Order: sequence, then C-alpha cells, then structure tokens
Amino acid sequence: MTVTALLVSHDGARWLPAVLEGLAGQTLRPDRVLALDTGSGDQSADLLREALGADAVREAEGSFPEAIDRLLPEVTTDWVWILHDDANPAPDALARLVATATTHDASIAGPKLREWPSLRRLLELGVSLSATGRRETGLERGEYDQGQHDSVREVLAVNTAGMLVRRETLEALGGFDRNLPLYGNDIDFGWRAARAGLRTVIVPSAVVFHAEAAHRGVRRSSLSGRRTRTHRYEREAALYTLLVNRERWFLLGLLRLMAGTVLRALGYLLARQPGHAGDEFAALLNTVGRLPVILRRRRELPPATGDTVGLRPPWWVPYRHGLDAVTDFASAVALHGRDAADRRRTARAERLGIALPVEDDEDDLLEDTGLVARFFTSPLALAVTAAAILGLWAARIAFGPIAGGALSPAPSAAADWWRLALEGWHELGQGTDAPAPGYVLPFAVAASTIGLGSPTVVVSLLFLVAVPFAGWGAWRFLRAVCELTTGRFDTRVALWGAIAYAAVPVASGAWGQGRFGTVASAALLPWTAHVVTGLFETSADRRWRAAWRGGAMLALLTAFTPSAWLVALLGVAVLLGLGFVLARDVVASRDIWLPLVVLLLVPAALMLPGAVGMIGHDPAALFLEAGRLSPTPDALALIAGRVGGLGAPTWAGLLLLVPGVVALLRTRTRVPVLACWILIAVAAVVAAVLSHVTVELPAGPVRPGLGFLVVVIQGGLLTAAVVAAQGLHIPRPTLREWRVPVGVLVALAAVLGPVVGLAWWVVDGDNELHRPTQTDVPAYMVQAADHGLGHGVLVIRGDVHNGITWEVHRGDGTTLGEDEVLALTGPDEHLDKAVTSLVSRPTPAVLDQLTAAGIDYVLLPAPASAQVASGLDAADGLTQASAPDPRTRAWQLATSARGDAVAGEDPWWHRVLVTLQLLAILVVAVLCGPTRREEDA
Repeated sequence: MTVTALLVSHDGARWLPAVLEGLAGQTLRPDRVLALDTGSGDQSADLLREALGADAVREAEGSFPEAIDRLLPEVTTDWVWILHDDANPAPDALARLVATATTHDASIAGPKLREWPSLRRLLELGVSLSATGRRETGLERGEYDQGQHDSVREVLAVNTAGMLVRRETLEALGGFDRNLPLYGNDIDFGWRAARAGLRTVIVPSAVVFHAEAAHRGVRRSSLSGRRTRTHRYEREAALYTLLVNRERWFLLGLLRLMAGTVLRALGYLLARQPGHAGDEFAALLNTVGRLPVILRRRRELPPATGDTVGLRPPWWVPYRHGLDAVTDFASAVALHGRDAADRRRTARAERLGIALPVEDDEDDLLEDTGLVARFFTSPLALAVTAAAILGLWAARIAFGPIAGGALSPAPSAAADWWRLALEGWHELGQGTDAPAPGYVLPFAVAASTIGLGSPTVVVSLLFLVAVPFAGWGAWRFLRAVCELTTGRFDTRVALWGAIAYAAVPVASGAWGQGRFGTVASAALLPWTAHVVTGLFETSADRRWRAAWRGGAMLALLTAFTPSAWLVALLGVAVLLGLGFVLARDVVASRDIWLPLVVLLLVPAALMLPGAVGMIGHDPAALFLEAGRLSPTPDALALIAGRVGGLGAPTWAGLLLLVPGVVALLRTRTRVPVLACWILIAVAAVVAAVLSHVTVELPAGPVRPGLGFLVVVIQGGLLTAAVVAAQGLHIPRPTLREWRVPVGVLVALAAVLGPVVGLAWWVVDGDNELHRPTQTDVPAYMVQAADHGLGHGVLVIRGDVHNGITWEVHRGDGTTLGEDEVLALTGPDEHLDKAVTSLVSRPTPAVLDQLTAAGIDYVLLPAPASAQVASGLDAADGLTQASAPDPRTRAWQLATSARGDAVAGEDPWWHRVLVTLQLLAILVVAVLCGPTRREEDA
C-alpha cells in the first residue's frame, strides 16, 4: 500500500517548521510528498523547498480545491494524505490511519483533531451538518480529550486537515467542489462520498494538532477575509453545502433556512453581535444569488446509492442548541449582573478609600449547607417571605379578573391590544383615529408572553406582584445608592426603606382605586433608578450602557405615567446646570453629558406614534394619567403620599416627613440627602405646573394625573432617610441626653408610617376593585356584535324629561386601553341627532341612518322609560327583541347593519411611525445588552 502526502500552504511560515518536522517524523513514511504554495507573502515557499526539495514544491495561486486538483495528476499511489500548513500530525498518525482504513474497508479516514497549541482540547472527531446549516462535531465546547470518544465509527465527513483518501475515490468524485474555495468542502466531499455508497471512518487513535488559522482569523487572505467576515463565509459554505446535497424537499429547506436566518440574526443582535447578524443576512442573500449555480450542481450529482440519513444529526439537534443558547444567555446575564455589581462595589470602595468586609467562614458554611439552610438562617429572607404572604392575602381580589375605579375590564385576547397599539384607525364608537395610550404595547407584549395570550392574567399579575416587586427594587436601589454615596450598607435600615417604599402604592390609595398606571410606575421606579446609578460609573462604556438601559426603563415608566418624562427632563437639567457650575471641565466631556441626553431621547423614540398622535389632538393630553380619569390630589395629599380617599390615614403619610427632614441635619451625608431633596423639589415643581394645566376632553375639562409625583416624593424622602442613617449610632445618654429621645421619636415616626399603611391595606382592604360586572346587553346581541366591529347595539338610558344618555356597544364592550381612546374622541353629531330623533319621533329615515352607522339593535336597560319604549314600539322598521329582564326593552332594526360601517384607513404617517418605533425598540434592545468586543486579529 502506497501513500502520497499533499501539503497545501498559504502564509503558513509560523506553523510550517513544526508541520514539516511532524511529517518527517512519521513512523510510516509517505512514499512521496508533494507541496503547493498558493501565493504566500511570507517565507512559506522557501521553507517547503528547503525541507522537501525544489522538485516536490509547486507554486500557483488559487483556492484549496484548485491546489488539490493541480497536484492530483502527479499522484500514482493508492492513497492520498492531505495536510494543511497549520496541521501538525502526531508521529504515528499516518500509520494508524492506513491500518484502520484497510481494516474497515473505508475509502476515507480522518484523524482526531486537537487544538494547537493547547494540545488537549478536542476540535473534531468527524463532522456533519444539521438541517439548519450548523456544523456538528458532537463535542461540547472546550471539551478535553480524556479518551471518551476513542472508538472507530462511520461518519458523514472528516476534516481535510489530515484526511486520508483513496486516490480513485478522489478522482471518481471529481475532487473538492471549487464553489467552496475554503470552508465547507470537507462536508460536501464526504456527503457526496456517502451518496455514492463509500465509507468514511474516524480514527481517534490518529491525532493531528490543528491551529484552525483561517477559522480563528489568525490568517487573512482573499478567501478568508477579515476576522469579522469569517462567520459570513462559513455560513455561506454551510448553506451552499446543505442546498446542493439535500436529497428532497429543496424548496422547503430553503424556506426553513430563511426563517432560521432571521432567528439567528435576532439572537446575535440580542447578544450585541451586530456584525454576526449582518453576516447571517449577507450569507443568505449571496446564497440566494447563487441559486442557478446550486441548481446546476444538484443536476450534476449522480443518483444516490448510499444512505446518508443515519450519518446526519437528528432533527431535534437544532432545537436543543436553541434551548442551550437561551439557558447559556440567561446564565451569562445573571453572572454578568452579579460580577458587575461586585466590580462596582469594589470600585466605589476604592474611590472612597474604605475596605469591604471579607466573607467569613460562616457564610461559606451556609453556602455549602444549601438553599434551605440559608433561607431559614436569614432574617431578611424570612421577613421578605412573611411580607409577601401578607401581601398576597391583602391582594387576593386580584386572583382573577378585576375592574373598578380607574381600571376598565381587560380585553378577551392579546390581539385586541396589538390592534390598538399598531393600528392608526380604531373601530371604536363610530370610528376614531385617536392615539392609543403608550402602555398598550407593553401590555400586549406581556399578554403574549407571560400572560399566555390572556390580558386578564397580565392585569391580575400587575396588582399581585406590584408591592413585592417594588420592595425588591427598592432594596437593590438603596443598596447601590448607599454604597455609592457612603461606602456603607446597613441591612436593617435598607430593609425598613424597602418595606416602607413597598407600602407606597397601597397606602396612597392607588392600588385600591385601580390606578394601574401609578401602581406600575411605583413598581418600576426603583429599578429604573438602580439602572440610572450606572451614569455615575467611572467607565465610559458602563455609562453608555446605563444611558440606553435607563432610557428604555424611562420609556416604560413614561408609557404608564407620562409625567415621569417631565421629572426626568427637569432632573437632568438641574444636574447638568449644577455640574457646569461646580465641575465644568468634567461635565463638558461628551461621555458625561451625552448619555444624559440619550436617557431623555430614548423614550421619545420608543413612543413615536402615540406621542405624535396625541400632539395632533391635544398636547396637554400627553400627561393624562393612565386609565379612567380620576380626581387629582390636593397639596396636602401630595405631601402625605395620598392620591385619593381610599388610602391610609393622611397623618400616617405625614410621619414620613420627619425622618426625611431630620436627614438634612447630618453633615456627613448632607450632599446625597440634598440631592434627594432636589428631586423632591423637582417633583413638586412638576406637580405645580400640571395642576394648572387643563385638558379639554369631549367629556369635559380634566387635570393631568399626579400619582407618579406622589411616588417620587415618597421615594425621595425614604432614600434621604436611609442614606443619612448609614453608620449612624445613637450616642450614650451620659454624653448628649437630648439626642436620645429625639432619635427614638424619629425612629418611631419612621416605623409607624409604613406599618400603618400596610396594616390598613391588609386589615381594612377597602378598595373599588371588583369582578367585572355583566353587561346590560343580552348575550345574543353581544355575539352578534362580535361578528364584526361594524355591528353594534345602541344602548339608551334615561327618559325625555330628565335627559337621555346613549352609547354604542361593539365587540366585547369598552376595555382597558379603549376607554382612553374613546375619551379623546369627540361625539358624533350626526348620530347624536339621530338618537334624539329616534327617542322623540322615530321615522324610517332615522332608522336608515342608524343602520348606516352600524346599529343592529336598540336597547333600553331596566328600568326602561315607558314613554320612550312606546314610541319605539310604534316605529316602522323596529321589531321587538327578547331581553332577560322584563323591565328591559329591546328592538331589532329590520335592515342589518353594514360590517364596514365604522371602518377606516390608517394614516400613512402612522405606519411610518410604527415602523420607526419597532426599529427603535430593536436598536435600543441591542444597545442595552452587555458589550462584546471582537478583536480583529
């Protein structure tokens, strides 16, 4: 048995000496060695001639398949051993390959590839290609060679680095595909061999150490491209190989690859690898552009005589990789967050010149004893668990659908919220182009994910978890602020602050009144503030990430409470103003002031359609509180943290002023405490401005909501008190006796306020929330209205003497989000006149007008006015209809309403704004992720 070694090189001078030494040291020496250099710019050709002799070296520019084609006519031996200039064979590699290939009657044999220079990590033991174009090796990432895969087995393909192939096989298959100049030609060749019924085996006892210079971007050429384009060329090769060799369902496979490209690109964007995402699309477009070449190549392939199905990965492998990617990403995010917190804590301690406490052996022991032991030995965990249980008991009304107060019933499906968020024309009432509120889009996303398609679940979850979620966020924020400003962290004080803040949405009355905007903003505010603390980091990269993340969180806050953006605007203005006065040189840097500007611009970009549409109706309506319109608090209620009459006693809220004011007396923490009071002043200024703003709605003039400002003021007072209490020790009575009773009174006031607020919520529980009531409209009419929003029921209440009111019931009635759209919609004067005429003197023309307006039924809920009912009984074109309540009267119009009675077209500009909004969300989501640097080696 004779063997010829073919060595192909290109700019491989850094590896060639070792490779040539490994080739010369083989226990089974090749009968002949031929080398071809493909136009190297280094000393590769000289090294080859020096080691092999001038007669054995050829020089010709071209790709790897072309190099093999040029050398193959000179081969007269039975076998061909292919080597790369960065693949160093072990001394017995060739001998073991030849022996195993002969024993197993194989046409192709490949070695075990290990990483060079680590020498222990496995790279490949045979390769294949999944249905999504992923190169499969069957190995874990970074897996070490411990003999766990040392068995000879048949595979689809082996790497060309160290491939041993029969010469007649190489000639019969036409060599390597020249359409794959660098990547993927090994899998294509092995796949064609398997189709021809030839056998390929992997020989783990034969070892070749491979540097993978092209794949790792260590070597550049016209074929491998730059480091950042390697992924593109490898992906192109995988797509080409899969489409050429796929036996059946070519079109289905192409469509699957297109869909997979979109998902893979999205994954790379979320991982902040936009270069790889662009490579995915570029590879797909180039592959589609080469479809004529692919189809011609498919026609050239002979009919398959061998089975390749068993040699390719199972169908479920891509889904397993997807699940692994999601879990790896989640683990990486959690680890990154913990490590980042530790790094920030250490950096702050270094700046302040303090030493952080070292974890003692007791903590290690607790960690080793498991989660249960840590839980029962942690007072914090026990306190939080007890508070959560009490909170769930107090919020038990939210276990199910709820409505009442400022909260309208949730729609029946998430699709209703998606339509409301994405469409510019809404088939509500008589049709309207009023903008949808900003919170509809987050609600739609939540309903489609965690809500499993049910909006009711989302609303219930909001009211169930808002209190513990607010307390958890407050704990994290207070810890970050205390370590940033004082270098200390008192667990007991921070626990009080977290519990006191968690009490704000319920003690204020917002929870009981169904003010979901205030409840959501109270839960989100500490998390947003925690992200914004990153703007004070020393690293410019971290400041920028904090700006994008803070902007995204501020946009979510603004969606529920638009006044949050005003507070942020004034806060940034004050911060920059003070900065230019006190430290002009520092603030003048772009990496300092520009992230603050980005923080303000992101919410505007993410809320484009609603903001522009609201400005078109009434700019002041931008600052209306979410939900049904509710009365605004007066000055005393604002200071006490109350938004309505259902909150805890006002005196309990005023107690929180005591520790907030006393915090100003401590000189050591006066600067951060003053910053808290500046934020409180900003919120008070915004409240004063908004209290003089009147929004003229069709239902009458209203004031913007101030619920968020109540939350900000309460949060500012709590933060000031917690920061001032860090490291505070009450002196001994013998030294300063008067401070002891004062301190006790302040502590009592601080504790009593939150305790009263939470106790009131748990014990009293007085609120306006209830289960959504059944509509007055009979079920069969509701079903008819569900057939199309152009069908409706005219509901008339009142009588002629006292006045009548009317509304059109369409679909499942007015739901959350639709109520605010209808509040911005003016009355339909033509339909108003038609209803007046119907009640006073119904004529056929009036009934035709109602039919044209999309009315199928007329309903007088109990107690129905006898005078109005008698007039409708006598009207031609109205037929009496059944009603469940004898005191309710109903009629059906003789002519059915048109289904498109309230239909309209989206304004062209709305579609443009929605597109820009979705693009902005995608871009901000990418920029919010952790930075990933890719070096262009």
